[in-house]
Amino acid sequence: MSEKINEKEIWENIGYIKISPTRYKILKTIEGEFVMPSEIAKSTGLRITQVSNALHDLKKKKLVYCMNEEASKGRLYQNTELGLEVLRRIEQNKK
Repeated sequence: MSEKINEKEIWENIGYIKISPTRYKILKTIEGEFVMPSEIAKSTGLRITQVSNALHDLKKKKLVYCMNEEASKGRLYQNTELGLEVLRRIEQNKK
């Protein structure tokens, strides 16, 4: 999954993540792991519906992807390279 990351796309997504504490918490929780929505909810204190809605939005923006889309339960999500780069820049800016 090695697509060239567009600089404009990175900055647009940084803004998209920074305006939503929920989306940021989810990206940060996933980081370099693969996790289920229930694990994200437990770790962040968010409701499962919030997590599911945010994952849907993050997936549309190509910041996360589902590793086993066909599964009806136990879906696993991971950050894309774009998602990791956006998160890295946000974290770097906080220092």
